[in-house]
Parts: sequence; structure tokens; C-alpha cells
Amino acid sequence: MITKADIEQLTAEEKIFLVQEIWDSLAVRPSKVPVSQDEISELNRRIAEHEQNPGSALTLEEFKRRLAEGK
Repeated sequence: MITKADIEQLTAEEKIFLVQEIWDSLAVRPSKVPVSQDEISELNRRIAEHEQNPGSALTLEEFKRRLAEGK
């Protein structure tokens, strides 16, 4: 088992690598990642909002443009 003290000894690069390895191990079996009721409620709220006003969604290109502009 890796302890917090072990992690504190790692370089920033090693910590990033460790996080990526952990993330990748979760991505292999997404059905095993717990989803809270609050997260489910938020997703349902967003879906309902989109269904009521589908024109409010941004295209990927528009999203990237706004992100680049800092909006």
C-alpha cells in the first residue's frame, strides 16, 4: 500500500504519472466507478435543460473559440 508519506516523496512528474496510471485503471471499467445521487441529479437536470432549450448548447468549435477568448 502506498502511503501519503510515500507520495510526498515523489517528484511532481512522478505524481502526475501516478495519477494518470490510476485514472487509466478506472477508465478500463467505468461501470465500477461510483456515481453519487447528487451527480445523477445534476446530469438529469442538465439533460432536462437541454431538452427544453436545445439551441442553448454550444458546438465544439464555439466552445473552443470561447475558451480561447477567455469567455
